[in-house]
Amino acid sequence: MIDFRNIEGFYFVGIGGIGMSALALYFEKGGFSVGGYDRSESRITISLRKAGCDITYEDDTDTMPSLFRNPPEKNKVLVVFTPAIPSENRILSFFRKEGYRIYKRSEILGEISSNTDTLAISGTHGKTTVSTMIAHLLKQSHVDCSAFLGGISKNYDSNLILGDSRYTVIEADEFDRSFHRLTPSMAVITSLDADHLDIYGDLKTMIEAYNIFCSKVRKGGCLVVNSKIRKEIIAPEGVTCYTYGFEKGSDFLAFDIERLSDYYRFSIKTPDMTIRNLHFPFPGIINIENLTAAIAIAVMCGVEEQEIRKAAVLFQGVKRRFDIRINMPGLTYVDDYAHHPEEIRAFIKSIKEYFAGRRITGIFQPHLFTRTRDHADGFAAILDELDESILLPIYPAREKPIEGVSSEMILERMRSVNKRLSKKEDLVSELEIEKLDVLLTIGAGDIDTIVVPIEEKIRREAEV
Repeated sequence: MIDFRNIEGFYFVGIGGIGMSALALYFEKGGFSVGGYDRSESRITISLRKAGCDITYEDDTDTMPSLFRNPPEKNKVLVVFTPAIPSENRILSFFRKEGYRIYKRSEILGEISSNTDTLAISGTHGKTTVSTMIAHLLKQSHVDCSAFLGGISKNYDSNLILGDSRYTVIEADEFDRSFHRLTPSMAVITSLDADHLDIYGDLKTMIEAYNIFCSKVRKGGCLVVNSKIRKEIIAPEGVTCYTYGFEKGSDFLAFDIERLSDYYRFSIKTPDMTIRNLHFPFPGIINIENLTAAIAIAVMCGVEEQEIRKAAVLFQGVKRRFDIRINMPGLTYVDDYAHHPEEIRAFIKSIKEYFAGRRITGIFQPHLFTRTRDHADGFAAILDELDESILLPIYPAREKPIEGVSSEMILERMRSVNKRLSKKEDLVSELEIEKLDVLLTIGAGDIDTIVVPIEEKIRREAEV
């Protein structure tokens, strides 16, 4: 148990991260003083500052508010950090040296989870979209919810949603085994592809970690698992396990899928009823699968059929998840956070289905040296399915460079002749808008910093 009594402020080391920022905003709205450090300004930190958080971009204790750099008052402060912060960070080192109470983000989320009916969504890909869909379905119904999301919901323009419900939607992150801190009443597992092998070593160990997460579901609770991975999951005693997807026999089955002009029409069979002719305007067949998982949880929380119908029509998506930035005749631009080969495969498959017959150019920024090393062949294979590929240098995030590991590893494994490397700072000026049909930006690093410049260039040149 973490004692929040007598606490006046929270300091977040790495406050600009998508998960950290939701927690920071949560405590700021709760009336606490909130400060934080991040290495650079971003749209997220700007919005936090507008909300009242005191943020510095200098790794220097002198830049912190007095409440947080006064050791005699340390019992009034809790420090939260993300494992992505390097150990040599001076601010974090100060807190450690002076004996402040320091917690990982996952520990604080775990405390929140223990005091609410948590709906935890996990999986190596898809969890942000499914989390946001669940939050939207509940928020648009009489049930309501709060939510800590791993992306910015376009419906609510935030990664934090607050409500007056016993339900809290939490994205369950497998990195650093963070999801083992949660004690959900219901949980979803969307996928189990080999990832974070720097943490787990191999796929078997990663799957074992997911089954430990399953064991955290409270007795009498529910587990909702993608039908494709059901054989890998061990449902704990006292927990009901349901499957979802397109496979026959799924407990929550999406079927009769039709692509109409600008929306999908499909039906969903549940264990107790069939919801027919749902209208869903959000692109990508993969998102029908995601919505099926979300509807499974919503139904079990008591959301009614008509509420589901309305919410499905109104769902706008998540920033950086199949995020259609521009869609004009003859020119489309879509941005996506995909950073694992299987995520990218699902994204490109959906793009090809939705924009059938069009020429697709993809700009990809690999994320992490270890992931590039472990999946270079997989990245090359899926990028070969594009008509043209542009690779940016690897975004290192928390990692140090690994000798011999670079974007060239992927490029040299690709069979396509329409491929090249580019520096991020040169990319926008090099883009020849008149030669583009469908343009994709793909990656989880700082590729997002060129999304708006690309969009502005397209709009500017398309008007000429």
